[in-house]
Amino acid sequence: MSPLRVRIGILGLALLAGSAAPVSPAAATDAPSPTVEERRLDQAVPREILERSGFDAVPPRFTRALGSARSYAEARKVVVRQGSALWKRAVDRAQGRGPAGGDLSRDDDRPLYWARLAMTREVRTWEAPFGLSAAQRTALLDELERTSRGQTSVRYAGGHRLKRVLVTGFDPFTLDRDIRISNPSGASALALDGTVIRTANGPARVETVVFPVRWQDFTDGTVERALRPYLKRVDLFTTVSQGRVGRFDVERTNGAWRGGFADNDNVGVTGVVPDSDPGSQPQWTTTTLPYKAIVDADTGRFPVYDHTSVTEIPAGGTGPVVRPDGPTPGSSARAGGGGDYLSNEIAYRVTLLRDRLGLHDVLPGGHVHTPVLEFGAGNTDPATGTVTDPGFVRNRLDIIAQVRGIVTVAVEKAT
Repeated sequence: MSPLRVRIGILGLALLAGSAAPVSPAAATDAPSPTVEERRLDQAVPREILERSGFDAVPPRFTRALGSARSYAEARKVVVRQGSALWKRAVDRAQGRGPAGGDLSRDDDRPLYWARLAMTREVRTWEAPFGLSAAQRTALLDELERTSRGQTSVRYAGGHRLKRVLVTGFDPFTLDRDIRISNPSGASALALDGTVIRTANGPARVETVVFPVRWQDFTDGTVERALRPYLKRVDLFTTVSQGRVGRFDVERTNGAWRGGFADNDNVGVTGVVPDSDPGSQPQWTTTTLPYKAIVDADTGRFPVYDHTSVTEIPAGGTGPVVRPDGPTPGSSARAGGGGDYLSNEIAYRVTLLRDRLGLHDVLPGGHVHTPVLEFGAGNTDPATGTVTDPGFVRNRLDIIAQVRGIVTVAVEKAT
């Protein structure tokens, strides 16, 4: 998920709050308007996706439960309970548990995305009868985001035989170009969450989380807050996003630069990746995944590449230069192997966190770009096309299976 993918073709191409005492009505603030991302819910495609998956029942149920809350503490319990239930329902559906709820294929990540947005819109615009301060509303939204993205449900069993793997995915994006879009990294996260993969080195339990496609969330530290508690406990991690057409890439190098491409709220940001300690912030971080073994293995129908190219401003230089073999000493980042969008940034942030925790030499981790998820032939026009087709489903299932295969190889070769 990077402007690099966008330039190839836009499809080518993320706070726990304590229970505060309720505020008085005088301290309450007016409910804000829905965000750009939330307003897309009013279009026909999101409604169809929710109806054809059975997830159309989620928003009204949440609205009723929230409406029954008579204090901030009660509202927080509703948000935590129903946000967690949404994530579990999406994972269960993706993994074949319970009813499908409609004819939309189970591997689809979009019902979770649109149902979550309907819930965040309800919280954002809710006129609470007891009065709700801006800080309390923000805390409720944070709880809903965390619980409905799997960020509070990561669980690893004890014992030394079971390897622990952490995988991340993303929401759909570039929705103004084609609102039907699905993101295979998010679909892979749903398919893999809580599963055990059998490898040549024994079983590996995979836990997953999904992140938003919004610059501000990353600025606010959502990645570090969600993943910091687990990096010292896992044996391997990989962040995953949608990348180039027809290929997987293991990104060798990540850069400390935002290229400005618009996010899901249509906000673009350009500049150095914000960091809590800019004085020690490096321009580049590197993968510690066993990239050669992953590239050489037969993991599925899409080719897998060790992608080494970056864009830099050389030391003493003034303009950007593409370096096919990685950055040169003293250079400033302008794009990592994964571009200059949020896929590069999540890879940069998590590998930097790995290094700052002293885990560079002992924890394999990095970023994998999946192929672009394409619709089938004859269904490429967003204005006239259908929300799904057999080729679209086949492509997503094949990408999910290959992500699982890549993770399996990574565990076998890195542990």
